[in-house]
Amino acid sequence: MRPPRHLRGVRILLYSGKGGVGKTSVAAATGVQLARTGYKTLVMSVDPAHSLADSFDLGGQLFHGATGEPVLVTERLWIQEVNIQKEIKKHWQAIANYITSLLRTTGIGDVEAEEMAIFPGMEELSALMYVNQYRRSGQFDVVILDCAPTAESLRFVSLPTTLDWYMKHVFSWERKLLKAIRPVANRVAPIEMPSEKYFDNVQDLFSKIEGIDTLLEDGNITSVRLVTNAEKMVLRETQRAFVYFSLHGLTVDQVVVNRLFPAEIHDAFFGGWRENQAKVLGEIESYFAPIPVSKVPLFQSEVLGIGRLGLLADVLYADGADPAALTRTERPYTFERKDGHYQVRLHMPFAEKKEIGLFKKDDELVVELGTLRRHIGLPTSMSDLSPSGARMEGSTLVVEMRS
Repeated sequence: MRPPRHLRGVRILLYSGKGGVGKTSVAAATGVQLARTGYKTLVMSVDPAHSLADSFDLGGQLFHGATGEPVLVTERLWIQEVNIQKEIKKHWQAIANYITSLLRTTGIGDVEAEEMAIFPGMEELSALMYVNQYRRSGQFDVVILDCAPTAESLRFVSLPTTLDWYMKHVFSWERKLLKAIRPVANRVAPIEMPSEKYFDNVQDLFSKIEGIDTLLEDGNITSVRLVTNAEKMVLRETQRAFVYFSLHGLTVDQVVVNRLFPAEIHDAFFGGWRENQAKVLGEIESYFAPIPVSKVPLFQSEVLGIGRLGLLADVLYADGADPAALTRTERPYTFERKDGHYQVRLHMPFAEKKEIGLFKKDDELVVELGTLRRHIGLPTSMSDLSPSGARMEGSTLVVEMRS
């Protein structure tokens, strides 16, 4: 079977959500559906607490990422759990050695120092290197990233930009300075300065992820799918994730509401839960419109193994929908700063300014268009600002935000 012709180059799907919402199961089921459709598919776990192999009920066989390489689980479907210890030996050795030596000077034991040398971001950067590698090689048609819980996912997507800024503005200056002072500094300083191997390692790492930020921000290649539950606390985190993915330039094209109580449950004990889920589901559909919201019921038993994941895929893609299809390629809104002032820019085709109303509610900007209301969560840097005016620029509504 060949994949549908609409796909050109690799397609990247990021699944993110609060811990425990069933994100890994949804990502794995999507992988099953893609493989059935004819795509060569890889599902990669970016979560340090890997559960992908468990989702496929392969824990004992895969040894939780012991190989760190893609493992074929069924026809056209591979899974991969990044093994950070193996990645350090392949890509991070000089950096890890330097950090370990620094930690040892503080009196920390060798084993503790080696463990602490695995600093935040190593796992995510390693995964980004693999994504770039697979994009260049064309080894897979679709790469699904089963991301860590929301906060770590946001760090994952911000790392390329941060590293790019460091390489352009700090790296060369820092390397030249240390090269000049290293002979003297190593004689008088309490710790040894980083060697040239350290800087070679950093430069090599950057070359392996260079361009990944452009790839992630291209809505024709990369889409984010947010997995949530119909619970108030979970919804708030999903809303924050939506804001920050948008802030980092990524396109969210689907929200999956998992574990809804099925209509056939009539037990009075669940009456309050059903009412609450219905209320929160309404808020989800209102908040994320026009992004489609998929609904998945609570299954009677745990979703484990290819068979059960296939059943979940049948529910998620009941109409035979292609998970790799492009449904949205542009972000519904963006945040900008111009001439010292902040702007929120919303894509609103066919809208006329006279129809639009604006007001602030807590940390949200509320836009009213006739009977339609859009809630836009604001990033921290803009949460204390209020709308001071608006104008149409073509099909884009520009809202000025001031203190």
